[in-house]
Parts: sequence; C-alpha cells; structure tokens
Amino acid sequence: MSERVPAPGELALIEALVNTLDIESGTDALDTEDGRARFALAEGEVPHARELRESLRATLLAHAGHPAHRASTPLGELLARAPLLVAIDAHDGSAHLTPVEAQPLLSRVAAAIAQAVLAGTWPRLKACEAPTCHWAYYDRSPAGRGRWCSMAVCGARAKMRTYRARQAGEPS
Repeated sequence: MSERVPAPGELALIEALVNTLDIESGTDALDTEDGRARFALAEGEVPHARELRESLRATLLAHAGHPAHRASTPLGELLARAPLLVAIDAHDGSAHLTPVEAQPLLSRVAAAIAQAVLAGTWPRLKACEAPTCHWAYYDRSPAGRGRWCSMAVCGARAKMRTYRARQAGEPS
C-alpha cells in the first residue's frame, strides 16, 4: 500500500504508526527492533504504542465514515494523558507545541493532531474501509471522500466484489 505520498507534516508520524500493523498478513513492525527504533520505543513501551495505534485507527476509520474494527480505548482518553507545552521563541515570538518527555510518542502524536486541527488537515487522515486493510492514508481527493488507501488494490477489490455480486444477482 506504499504507492501513496505520505501525509503532510506531522500527520506522517500518525500515518506511519497506524501502518505498523499489516492486518492482512498479521505482521506488526513493532515486533521488530527496527520498527520500535523508528518511534524511539523501548520494548516495554510497545503495549502502550499498540493501544495508541488502535485508538488512532478507530478515529481514522470514523473520519472515513466507517465503524471501528475492534474495541479500543477512545483516543480522547489517551490524549488527556499527553502533556504538551506551548513554547515561545524568544527571537521572533512564534509559538509551537512541544511534547513533554514523560510519554514522548503520545505527546508527539498529541502535538501532531493539534497542529493538524489548526491547519484543517486532521479530518483528511483516514483509514481504508477494506476490512482486511484499514491502512492509514491522507485523502487528497478534491472532495475529501476517498474510501480506500489505494484505488489500484483495495478499491479494485471492492469494485470487483460488487461487480461479481451483481452478476450473481445478489443485492449490492
């Protein structure tokens, strides 16, 4: 599913975290040392990262108008534990959110979401509707109504299922 351009700015972090699990194959990049290193995670932090990942996935599915694929902690509950500081640059007075090191991944995700909300890009980060996929992607369609991470893969499969059902006389 890597044919898409990564999400803009800090949303790329969230997209990458959600996409550490390949639902179809069952592989989880967080099981590997390289996968953990990508997010600066110690092995003991992996359960919390997985909880965050699935809460994010449920939210991204909601962005696309789909129900969550499994029960997860509501993202708002997790983000309530994410301390952020507003840092002011002494030279130009600009402000930005800075994660607090107590829970670095959670705080980085919270900062990324806050920045995306301000930029108006947060609702465009979605999860594919295909039940065997749920890959995160940034919807760049003009109307913001993308449904699949890849039209060439998940979209084509869905359209083929609909076509076959129609040919067999089943309601779609």
